[in-house]
Amino acid sequence: MKEIRFYYKLIYMHILSAVEYKGWWLMLIHVLFYVLLEPFGTVMMFLRFGSIGTWTMERILLVYALAVTSFGIAKTFLRGFDTFPSKMVRGGDFDRLLLRPKSLFTQTAASTFHLYRLSQPLSGIAIIIWCLIKLDISLTPLNLFVLITALIGGTVTYAGVFVMTSGIAFFTVKAVEWIYVFTNASYQVTRIPHEYIPGILKHVYTFWVPMLVISYYPASAICDWNEPLWTGFLALPAGLVVFGASMFVWRFGIRHYRSTGS
Repeated sequence: MKEIRFYYKLIYMHILSAVEYKGWWLMLIHVLFYVLLEPFGTVMMFLRFGSIGTWTMERILLVYALAVTSFGIAKTFLRGFDTFPSKMVRGGDFDRLLLRPKSLFTQTAASTFHLYRLSQPLSGIAIIIWCLIKLDISLTPLNLFVLITALIGGTVTYAGVFVMTSGIAFFTVKAVEWIYVFTNASYQVTRIPHEYIPGILKHVYTFWVPMLVISYYPASAICDWNEPLWTGFLALPAGLVVFGASMFVWRFGIRHYRSTGS
């Protein structure tokens, strides 16, 4: 509980410093437009050509919004891990964290916070609600439970990927470009109808980095598509597995850290 209070104190300091600038709200609008325009190509395609088999625009956007909302929450509240390779290791700032009697995980997670990043998860939640209304899906207690666990599991999954990237950076001393296939680019795969995703991509994003587990399968459970109901409950366990593996990499990296100087 002390670490949680410490984390929120750091985040509160970041918020206070951000709102000191009169134009801080412009970045909120900028990111909001970016998030809303990102699936614009998909929307235009469906408006022009109609559905793809049984896949309508609302079905695709629901799966996409589940992934992008989880990604947005993780990137907002664990932004420090996203910038860790370039800011902390390569710049030598991690040495200062080692001198403080606080959790390295908490210090790193709260080392950076951008208020405008809230636009992404908030707009994602708005898209989810809109899709459920258009698909005429009622939020029964079971559906609400699946939805909440999917978002929590998705957030934990993306948090795990960010932490694992930071753990690897102890040895590479910079960000490795291929890892972004599992972060910024990963939720793009959810814009493809599940039946048309290439087999190797479906395997990678189900069993290695479970992006489809945190988006497609919960959506299938809520909307009663063709997948077994129990697959909709796998998001949280899958996220915990990814996060547990990432913490192992993170601690292994700390034990073998050698200062890069400043």
